[in-house]
Amino acid sequence: MPARMAGMTRLLLLLMLPALLLPAPARAWSAQGHRLVAALAEAQLTPRALSDVAMLLAVESEPTLAGVATWADDLRRSDADAFKRTASWHYVNFPSGTCAYRPERDCPDGNCVIGQIERQRAILADRRLPVAQRRDALKFLVHLVGDVHQPLHAGNRPDKGGNGFQVSLRTDLKPEAYAQKDYVDGIMGTNLHSVWDYYLFASTRLSLPGYAARLGMQTGTSKVPTRSADPAAWATGSCKLLDARQVYPRSHRMDSRYLDSQRPLAEQQVQLAARRLAELLNTALDHQ
Repeated sequence: MPARMAGMTRLLLLLMLPALLLPAPARAWSAQGHRLVAALAEAQLTPRALSDVAMLLAVESEPTLAGVATWADDLRRSDADAFKRTASWHYVNFPSGTCAYRPERDCPDGNCVIGQIERQRAILADRRLPVAQRRDALKFLVHLVGDVHQPLHAGNRPDKGGNGFQVSLRTDLKPEAYAQKDYVDGIMGTNLHSVWDYYLFASTRLSLPGYAARLGMQTGTSKVPTRSADPAAWATGSCKLLDARQVYPRSHRMDSRYLDSQRPLAEQQVQLAARRLAELLNTALDHQ
């Protein structure tokens, strides 16, 4: 079987059963986007790296990269202290108007998404360390590489990554249960970060397997170069998209036109994150 076809077959097998088991609220971008990145990346792993991933995740209830893709966020419920300790690992904030990275200013003690991708990559690659420690490093990497490619996780405005940018979104897609109080007469009162976290992908109403298959087919013909294995370059690249691609709308009122205009960028970032995650894992695991 050609390598390309084998990768796509593996991708579909990885996604079909877990997608059927997911409860409806977990189909948001925060979950679906991360699972898409993870599944697309796993389909691009070398046999050696894939074997190591299987070994490290053997004790997980869903032993795939997609199965652990939201673990770092799920700590909010399963281990509140650990989530509080690691919350700053999910993003990096740049000073207003710039995307230039200075570690001592933007990532003190490595406590940002850039520093932690570097730190967890080193842990994963060190076969002398306990399996449990390397397993957690793998789970963090799967999630954090996805985070750093979401432009609002590398913000340069004083609005906490778009959380302070309030919007009124006209949509017929009902929100998750916790947010239904803010949905009135087809208008969702929310913020820009939530639009990117939920509505960009959820509004397609595509199933996880169907969406992954579509993006997986496109990945092989993508002309977007991965350019660098440096997480700082990934973050600054995401930051530069904020203005260049009009992530911030001119109006605080939006509808499907905004979603349709920004979705291709979000999908491109998912594909890029998957390729970079696969390259990172192949490099860390596929060595003697």
